[in-house]
Amino acid sequence: MQVVVRDNNIDQALKALKKKLQREGVFREMKLRRHYEKPSERRAREAAEAIRRARKVERKRLEREGF
Repeated sequence: MQVVVRDNNIDQALKALKKKLQREGVFREMKLRRHYEKPSERRAREAAEAIRRARKVERKRLEREGF
């Protein structure tokens, strides 16, 4: 990953780097890896995330269609 520093503006470059890392999911991955997660807990978490995503997509679809 690469960020260009323009006009010695470190703050702007850091902001861009953080945004890229957030978009890639690096911070989320670091948080998950702080502690060991049992495989059963991992499956349960991933299933819950999938359900959450599906509900969000459905909610957006209904909002867009106006029902």
